[in-house]
Amino acid sequence: MIDKLAIISPNAKLAHNVSIGPYTIIGENVEIGEGTCICPHVVIKGRTKIGCNNKIFQFASVGEDPQDLKYKGEDTLLEIGDNNIIREFCSLHRGTQQGKGVTRIGHGNLLMAYVHIAHDCVLGNDIVFANNASLAGHVIIEDHVVLGGFAKIAQFCTIGTYSFVAAATGVPKDVLPYIYVSGYHGKTIIYGLNVVGLRRKGFSNETVKKLRDAYRIIYQENLTTKQAIPKLEEMVNDCPEVQLFVDMLKNSKRGIIR
Repeated sequence: MIDKLAIISPNAKLAHNVSIGPYTIIGENVEIGEGTCICPHVVIKGRTKIGCNNKIFQFASVGEDPQDLKYKGEDTLLEIGDNNIIREFCSLHRGTQQGKGVTRIGHGNLLMAYVHIAHDCVLGNDIVFANNASLAGHVIIEDHVVLGGFAKIAQFCTIGTYSFVAAATGVPKDVLPYIYVSGYHGKTIIYGLNVVGLRRKGFSNETVKKLRDAYRIIYQENLTTKQAIPKLEEMVNDCPEVQLFVDMLKNSKRGIIR
């Protein structure tokens, strides 16, 4: 399962049934879980832990030093979960000491070609990044998010669960859960609730209707965040999904796209 032309450190830890293609380089502090397939011409280095049943395609760079001038060779980590697909020319960097020291990627994600995940980012599960989507440092991407091609997320932003960021959109602030955002000419705007995505994920018509009502409170009643939160909290008993709106509005440090 390991090609004779691969270069693998004797200190790397490879589980049973790992496949490694020719000309791939595996560094000494790398751990790879069962059933993971590493295609030819991949470089994996640094302290990098990769889970089970992942597939990493050719020319990906995994676990490289952060692109941060503050990084001075500290011992930091890239952690990748299970069942991820990482396509050609993706770049995934380790964390920094100034962050939490770790870049973390969850389970079941699809990163298409040329995706960039910078230092100290945290990705959840069941995420899709189209080609050339990029994250600056310290970004949080919650579960079930879709990023269109060439979407760019600024540092320290959070993209809420079940949201959709359209192609070529630059995101300078947090995106609430369940929201569809798009941008052009440097301006990012809210297009509405991500109704298509929610229905694809099995949300009932009744839940979608209540989330629409919550959306109107946030975006169409000319309320401040402080004014909107109590109205949303009144809805939570009937629609627990609204709680995610409340949580991000209370905790956002960068402010939200409006």
